[in-house]
Amino acid sequence: MDEKRRCSWAGDVPVYVDYHDNEWGRPTHDDRMLFELLVLEGAQAGLSWLTILKKREAYREAFDGFDPAKVALYDEAKVEELMANEGIVRNRLKINAAVTNAKLFLDVAREFGSFNAFIWGYVDGEPIVNRWKTQADVPATTPLSDRISKDLKKRGFKFVGSTIVYAYLQSIGIVNDHVVDCYAYRELTS
Repeated sequence: MDEKRRCSWAGDVPVYVDYHDNEWGRPTHDDRMLFELLVLEGAQAGLSWLTILKKREAYREAFDGFDPAKVALYDEAKVEELMANEGIVRNRLKINAAVTNAKLFLDVAREFGSFNAFIWGYVDGEPIVNRWKTQADVPATTPLSDRISKDLKKRGFKFVGSTIVYAYLQSIGIVNDHVVDCYAYRELTS
């Protein structure tokens, strides 16, 4: 393991370190990746993020590379197939939510030109850069995550409570919650 100072949550588990170093807090504008992270954050509810990261490749395969147009067409037979897939979290509510959210994701993309335009519109395209000294300082929700959660729920999205939405905002880089002594904080703010 290298000697870079990282956020404490990254620890020394390679999949966590890779996620921390290469994704978390880094602005993401690709609609397919935005959909992938929305599904994965919802799948994580009640579980550890490490569990989801370890299952990520199986999710990508099971959910057609997270192509929202394909996922939106899943029928009951496909849901049953997913329920039998030991590589993913086999929770019917979460699987059905992914299908519902795919349809709504596409609706939002049509309305705003892209899901990217919609979600980044909440911050006028500019990431929020916080200055947390420790991981304990990082909130689980904010007024922004409350607002986005409420809007998504009003549109019919599932598994988009404020805590899940805040984790999503962190994962797609709308919020930079790397602690100030983390190398990634300095890298993202320079």
